[in-house]
Amino acid sequence: MLSVCKQTFSSNLQSNYRVATRCLGSVVPELKLNDFGIQNEPVLGYLKGSKERAELEKALQELSSKTEEVPIVIGDKEFRNNDVHYQVMPHNHKKQIAKFYYADKNLVNKAIDVATETQKKWDRTPFPERLRIWEKAASLMANEYRAKLNAATMLGQAKTIIQAEIDSAAELIDFFRINAYFLKEATKYQPISEDPRVTKNSMRYRGFDGFVAAISPFNFTAIGGNLAYTPALMGNAVLWKPSDTALLSNWVTFQICREAGVPPGVVNFVPADGPVFGDNITASPHLAGINFTGSVPTFSRLWKQVAQNIGMFRNFPRLIGECGGKNFHFIHPSADVESVVNGTIRSAFEFCGQKCSACSRMYVPESLWPQVKKGLLEKRSQLKIGDPTDVKSFTSAVIDNKAFDRIKSYIDHAKNSPNLEVIGGGKCDDSVGYFIEPTIVQSKDPLDKIMKEEIFGPVLSIFVYKDSQIKETLDIVANSTQFALTGAVFAQDENFLKQAIEDLKMTAGNFYVNDKSTGSVVGQQPFGGARMSGTNDKAGGPHYCLRWGNPQAIKETFVPLKDIEYPYMQQ
Repeated sequence: MLSVCKQTFSSNLQSNYRVATRCLGSVVPELKLNDFGIQNEPVLGYLKGSKERAELEKALQELSSKTEEVPIVIGDKEFRNNDVHYQVMPHNHKKQIAKFYYADKNLVNKAIDVATETQKKWDRTPFPERLRIWEKAASLMANEYRAKLNAATMLGQAKTIIQAEIDSAAELIDFFRINAYFLKEATKYQPISEDPRVTKNSMRYRGFDGFVAAISPFNFTAIGGNLAYTPALMGNAVLWKPSDTALLSNWVTFQICREAGVPPGVVNFVPADGPVFGDNITASPHLAGINFTGSVPTFSRLWKQVAQNIGMFRNFPRLIGECGGKNFHFIHPSADVESVVNGTIRSAFEFCGQKCSACSRMYVPESLWPQVKKGLLEKRSQLKIGDPTDVKSFTSAVIDNKAFDRIKSYIDHAKNSPNLEVIGGGKCDDSVGYFIEPTIVQSKDPLDKIMKEEIFGPVLSIFVYKDSQIKETLDIVANSTQFALTGAVFAQDENFLKQAIEDLKMTAGNFYVNDKSTGSVVGQQPFGGARMSGTNDKAGGPHYCLRWGNPQAIKETFVPLKDIEYPYMQQ
């Protein structure tokens, strides 16, 4: 693109110290991407006799009849060792659905080396080629592999049909398509060039000089895909540590992306023991970022390790984390009771309350409590808890024995505390699967630990407040937990809603008015919270993609500078 020319012109700003002949052309290629729009992936219905229902039933049969072997993948090589682990079905824990291996220290470091070298080449891959690959991956997810993704999520993470469809189909596809759209839109911004005959200013996005570690959770297949592949889209190379309890669905995602054309080494599939993985990535000078979803203690540990090693890194590592919440539904005396009841049942008990955004605490006025209590108990009693492949199941088992024991301990606390009463549910049975009944607890104390601590299970805690103490109760909602992820207020009183939006401004990164606290959609409600809920980088929004970009501003000057003096100095 370098060109020599003899274009002569006058420039008032530059005339006294620039030669009025443009000698060079721009060497920065103009980025021209085909424009395209986006829409969210439709959620399919899975009605009896439908094509998608038949395809899903076939995929469920195929995956449940075998134990999938999943290797460690670094670059274009697969690794297996003697550190063997199994993923089991949460609802039938005697059934193994995946056999996998933990990478040791040497393999983690090998993956770091491969990713660091691969990044240098991948970062030069033109954006149109990256967008083509991402669209191919999204198309494969939406069509050829939709049923397999959903079946792997249902069997491995005990999600019902609808919960799998909105996760491992619709949301995963949305992350790939909509983040590609955000990247395309970001490239449209170019800096001001006051006189492009003299100087041209441009902006381009690079990846980071090093590698990114993606550490993903069990509860959303889509989150795993987003954590690993959005940094890759922006030009980074990634070590992906999937959750042991989402191993199969994450492996299917990885295979799809390889088939779509993501080059070897751009994303490396590295199951590992958490501390082994964390200790080694934070000990590498090439660590450029950590993309994390999980617990506060784990993210805090990683943050501390990065801080302790800060002097040895080539970059200040970029840390993005989402760590859960103690999400609330606040009910005003003017609220529509039916909407409150239905929204709360869905938010608290779908997927066993294991969504980061699930409602875990509820505040109800005395005037509405009899109606709300009756409605909640009636709806709760109608819920079928069972095998996720049963179309009648509303929810299924919690993810593993550790989750079962943790959640049960809170229910036991409720049964034994004089301030708490279990008014619905409370039974736990792990003989076949890790089943816990949707449980409703009424608390006399709004500061009891069951109202403050994240449980991450099907336990809804309720405090009934006096109608005259709305302001005081809002203060409790705002200040009684360390989290600030999601929250909802239900009211028909618009003056109250205006007040609540301000009084609860810092309580939630995703705030809902007359809707449940769950259900954010990529591109519609960018997701994330502050305080100890995370860094609030808003997955599903344009801000998130830019956090994984490494922008470079370039100024090109085409006219030689012939003097060191400024015009006023020559008068």
